[in-house]
Amino acid sequence: MQTTSSTAHDTLAQKSADHGIVSGGRLVAKALRNEGVDTVFTLCGGHIIDIYDGCIDEDIRIVDVRHEQTAAHAADGYARQTGKLGCVVTTAGPGCTNAVTGVATAFRSESPILHIGGQSSLTQHKMGSLQDLPHVDMMTPITKFASGVFSTERIADMISMAARECFSGAYGPSYLEIPRDILDAEIPIENARIPKPGHYRGSVKSIGDPGEIEKLADILVNSERPAVLFGQQVWASRSHDACIEFVRALDIPAYMNGAARGMMEQGDPHHFDRTRSDAFKGADVILVVGTPFDFRMGYGKRISAPTLVQIDLDYRTVGKNRDITLGLNGHPGAVLSAVADAATAKDNKSARQARLQWMKHLREIEAKKLEKLMPIFKSDTSPIHPYRLAWEINEFLEDDTIYIGDGGDVVTISAQAVRPRKPGQWMDPGALGSLGVGTGFSMAAKLAHPEKEVVCLYGDGSFGMTAFDMETAQRFGAPYLAVVGNNSAMNQIRFGQIAKYGQNRGDIGNKLGDVEFGKFGEMIGGYGEEVREASQIQPALRRAREAIARTGKCAVVNVWIDPNEYAPGTKAQTMYK
Repeated sequence: MQTTSSTAHDTLAQKSADHGIVSGGRLVAKALRNEGVDTVFTLCGGHIIDIYDGCIDEDIRIVDVRHEQTAAHAADGYARQTGKLGCVVTTAGPGCTNAVTGVATAFRSESPILHIGGQSSLTQHKMGSLQDLPHVDMMTPITKFASGVFSTERIADMISMAARECFSGAYGPSYLEIPRDILDAEIPIENARIPKPGHYRGSVKSIGDPGEIEKLADILVNSERPAVLFGQQVWASRSHDACIEFVRALDIPAYMNGAARGMMEQGDPHHFDRTRSDAFKGADVILVVGTPFDFRMGYGKRISAPTLVQIDLDYRTVGKNRDITLGLNGHPGAVLSAVADAATAKDNKSARQARLQWMKHLREIEAKKLEKLMPIFKSDTSPIHPYRLAWEINEFLEDDTIYIGDGGDVVTISAQAVRPRKPGQWMDPGALGSLGVGTGFSMAAKLAHPEKEVVCLYGDGSFGMTAFDMETAQRFGAPYLAVVGNNSAMNQIRFGQIAKYGQNRGDIGNKLGDVEFGKFGEMIGGYGEEVREASQIQPALRRAREAIARTGKCAVVNVWIDPNEYAPGTKAQTMYK
C-alpha cells in the first residue's frame, strides 16, 4: 500500500520526536504556546512554512488571510479582545512591508503583538536572495523590540524575550526575524533554551511610590469638582473593574475614550460622556489615566484645572507635552485600588457633598446636550444624515455586541451616538488613524468571542481597502455585520480641502465612485442590501442579523449618507491643531 505524504510526514515527525530532535519551526510554536498564543494570523510564504508545521503539533490555529495588513490588524484586534499576546507571521520582503501599517497601528495604540517575519538563509546574506530586505531596520522605529534570530538553539528564548518586551511598561509590538536555514534546522531538544512558563516574567502591577499614592488620596478626598478620564491602557491592562470601584468609592465623574468606552454602564451615576469639555473647564482636579497628551487631548493645552494628575504605564508619557501637578508611573488598576484604600481613612464629608452636587450639575448639562442632539439623531433627511446612521446603529446594538469603527468622519460621528454596553466592546483605529482596520478587528473579535455579535461601521474608503478578507472571516467561521456609511468620498480630508481651496479644487484626490457594496456581500456568498432612506436602516440591520444567524455568512448593509455633512471635529480641523 502506498503511504500518503501526510502519513509519511507524521511518521517522520514522530521519529524526530522519538529521537529528541526538534526543528526551528516547532520551537517557534512551542514558545508561542508557552505565551498563551492559540491563534496565528498569517499569509503563506516559503520562508515561514516550518512555523505552520510546528503550530499543527501545538494545536495553534492558523488563520490565513488575503493581505498581510489584515493579518497584522487581526493580531492587534485579538490582543485587544483577549488581553493576551497577539501574533502575526509573515514571509520576507513584501510580506513584511504589507504588515507595517498594522504593526504601526498597534505601536501607537499600545497593543501587545509579536510579528514574526521570515528572511532568506544566513548562507545567502547580502547575495540578493528572493525577498531580501533589512526588515529589522525597518521595524525598529515602530516596535518596542526588534531583532534577528541567529541560531536555532535561541529561537524559543528570543520569542520569550520579545514577548516580555510587549508587556514591559506601556504595551506594544515586537518583531523577530528568523532566517530560513535557522528555522528549518533540526537540533537535539536538550540544546534548545525553552523558558518555562511562569518563570521568566515579573509582575507588572506596580503602584510606584507609596508616598505619591497618599498624596493623590489627599488631593482627591479634599477636591470638590474632580473629573477623571480613562483611556486605552485601562482596558488593555484589564483595570476597568478597579477603576469603577475607585470612582464609586470617591464619587468622581468618569469619562472614557478609546478602548475604555463601555467599561461603565450607561445608567451608572458616575458615568458621563457628553460633558467632558464642561467638566474639564470647571474642575478643580483632573485625573488622566492611561492616555497621553497627544492631538486627541490638544496636547494638554486645553486643560486649565489648577491640579492635574497623570497615571500611565509608561514613565516617558507622564508629563509629556505639558506640566502636571503629580505623576504616577504604574499599573492603572493597582494604583487606583491603592488610592481608594488610602482614601478610606481620609474622608472629607463636606467635600464629598460638593462632589455629589458637581455630578448633579454635570448630569443636567448632559441631559440638555442629548436633547439638543436628538433632532439630528432622528433626522429624516435624504440623503441620510450620518448622525442618523450612527444613532440607528446604537439602537441596534445588543448587550453582547462588539462595535468596531473603521473610517474617518463616519467613525468620529459615531462616537457621538454609539454607546457599547460592556467593557471591551468598542474598537477603533486609535492614534495612528489607520483606515482598513475593521476587517481584521472584526474577524479577530469574532474568533476571540464566537458567542458575541460583531458589527463594524466602515466608511466607503476604508471598506475598499481590506474588505476582501471578509471571505477569510467566513472561511474560519467568524461572520460579522459590515455597515458601510457610503458618501463616495474621503470626507474627513475633503472638508479641509474645500475650506482651504474652495469647491473647485477641494474635490481633487478625495472623491470615490458610487459603489453598491451590498452586492459585495452577495458576491462572497453572504447577505447584502442597499439603504437609501433613513426609515429603512433599522429593518435592514435586523434582516442582516437574521441572515448571519441563518447562514453563518457575513452581511454588508450599504447606507448612502449625505456627503455634505461632517463631524464637528472635522469642521474645526481639531486633528491638525
